[in-house]
Amino acid sequence: MAIIGAHMLFYTSQAEELRAMLRDVFGFKCVDAGAGWLIFALPPAELGVHPADSREDKAAGSHSISFMCDDIAATMAQLTKRGVKFDGQPSQQGFGTIAMMTLPGRVKVMLYEPRHKTAIRMRKKARRGAKSKVKR
Repeated sequence: MAIIGAHMLFYTSQAEELRAMLRDVFGFKCVDAGAGWLIFALPPAELGVHPADSREDKAAGSHSISFMCDDIAATMAQLTKRGVKFDGQPSQQGFGTIAMMTLPGRVKVMLYEPRHKTAIRMRKKARRGAKSKVKR
């Protein structure tokens, strides 16, 4: 068994507009899976697991999608020129600098410039170093 990727979904009342923004503004390449359903290739990704305080914690059992960048001010300026709406100014968090975007259909996505080490470059290194199969 091998996990070959991750598939993420945005649910929106403005699917066509959001698809166009992801393709034309963010520049994500895509394939048409049929009937105009675009599936987008994404930049390298990483997955973090955060604790939730209790069963009453609203974050418990949830997930979130964020787009990472290496210069939040420049990225925000570029995306704003292309029509992306930001909900206020960037703010400092323990893990990095963040700004919330509202995409078509009220889809909220965090843009952030991380302060922590990231795993996104490990993929290339792992491929170069992987010469033998893992024994089970």
